[in-house]
Amino acid sequence: MCPSVIPRGPGATAWSPETVTTDPYNAETPSAALTEPVTPAGALFVRDHFGVPRTAPDAWRLRIEGAVRTPYTLGYDELAALPHRELEVVLECAGNGRGTMTPRPPGLPWGQRAVGCARFAGVPFGSVAERAGVDPAAVEFVFTGADSGSVHGRPAAFERSLPLPVALHPDTLLATHLGGAPLTPEHGAPVRLVVPGRYAVADVKWLVGVRAVTVPFAGVFQTEEYVYVDARGTPEGPVTALRVKSLITAPEPDEDLRRGRATVVRGRAWSGEGVPVRRVEVRAVPEDEPEAESAGWQDADLEAPSGPYAWTGWSYRWTPRSPGRYRVLARATDAHGATQPDQAPWNAHGYGCNTVAAVDVVVV
Repeated sequence: MCPSVIPRGPGATAWSPETVTTDPYNAETPSAALTEPVTPAGALFVRDHFGVPRTAPDAWRLRIEGAVRTPYTLGYDELAALPHRELEVVLECAGNGRGTMTPRPPGLPWGQRAVGCARFAGVPFGSVAERAGVDPAAVEFVFTGADSGSVHGRPAAFERSLPLPVALHPDTLLATHLGGAPLTPEHGAPVRLVVPGRYAVADVKWLVGVRAVTVPFAGVFQTEEYVYVDARGTPEGPVTALRVKSLITAPEPDEDLRRGRATVVRGRAWSGEGVPVRRVEVRAVPEDEPEAESAGWQDADLEAPSGPYAWTGWSYRWTPRSPGRYRVLARATDAHGATQPDQAPWNAHGYGCNTVAAVDVVVV
């Protein structure tokens, strides 16, 4: 756990998100929930920039405007009456893992649990946009949330844009439900955007406005925040697709394991934009022999994911032969050949950290 995580409050359980900041409220998925194929909605991590706006469904309106033929306003009941679809989607904050980077970049000190695999249901945005009639000159859609505040000393609403092909993809949803129930306020109720395969900054919560634009959007959360900036201060473009990554759900950190007794190392792996995970490798490194030949990478067994955007479960049976401290490592490779690095490239905002997963254990 990242040392900046605040203990759970009264009434919390092992399935309650673990608070990172209280105002605004940000919290990590608890370890116990990451063992589930689908993360329970009440355990899913929460990311909030300005505080949670609250709008009743019957008061919610979405304005579709800009470079469209027929601007219009959509109500909740009208949206709910449209054909829905349900998807299981890896939801990961772009800053997940920031707290493990050295030196630690500014921003929320996330450990490795600002992630989950959520089941969302909603209406494909493309069907809503089709009714408005998109201008052939349009290049992006800009999505606006009801939340706003001060950023770099100036007022700003939370807005992000998507290229037309991504926005109009049939799997880009105006989501109304999470885990089979209506969205809760902290997860974007009444309606949020869900863009499978991209970092969760794309999934604008508390959605109230959409506009088509004919030039690329240059808002603060598109060109200043959620942008990769290298160690020299050079911008490298906005945060978009998830990077290939894995996590270890068992054994737990500092767990005592028995010499000569098989232990099943388990975890999850995922990549971006529907690219499947093709391989997960596991390695157990003795603390006193980090270069031991016996500590080579071994292939784990993969489970079939529940859908193109869900994570892949994996397992590896390891029998430790000698006592001592070990670091168990896992790395994933996707179908495009991308593999988790031993150390993710440092960047000024701490985004996209996909360093090889690690957990330290003791063999007795």
